[in-house]
Amino acid sequence: MSTTTGTGTVHHASDTTAALSGAARKALAVLRIAFGLTFLWAFFDKLFALGFGTGTSVNPETGAEVVDRFGDAAWINGASPTEGFLAFGADGPFKDFYNSIAGAAWADWLFMLGLLGIGVALTLGIGMRLATISGAILYVMMWTVALPPENNPVLDDHILGAISMIVLLLTAAGTTWGLGRTWRETHLVSNQHWLR
Repeated sequence: MSTTTGTGTVHHASDTTAALSGAARKALAVLRIAFGLTFLWAFFDKLFALGFGTGTSVNPETGAEVVDRFGDAAWINGASPTEGFLAFGADGPFKDFYNSIAGAAWADWLFMLGLLGIGVALTLGIGMRLATISGAILYVMMWTVALPPENNPVLDDHILGAISMIVLLLTAAGTTWGLGRTWRETHLVSNQHWLR
């Protein structure tokens, strides 16, 4: 990615990486991988109902939490990964919109493919443009599901996640402890810069 400054100097993404200290590049790589694994975990939890948000319920008689791994809440068993959150967690100005798409097959597929694609790309450091922009959009959309946020009038972890995605994009974070450099050199990506 090239940018022109007011002085007419052209900077490339590799210049951005070179300007960062080794410690900063490593810290950004850790941040990138942590976000990638977070997206992948959310995907697998919803796919298989692993009991960390998906596949848990409260026994009404005892009040104890019950975990049903690989049970009815798993997407592979026909449950919707979007229905619960969008139907019952939505609040604020976009509530009616999110309620209307809760459980729709197209919304489920887009959400799950987004989690998987963003997670794989961030973890491996490939396709960072598409992954970080998609990740930022997904975070902002999740922020709009319940407005205002519970603990702050504006900010919550979704906004911080969106900001982090932009930081990862602008700092070429896929090139440290990732396959970003190798990915960029492939024939497909070198001809299609939006895939970087």
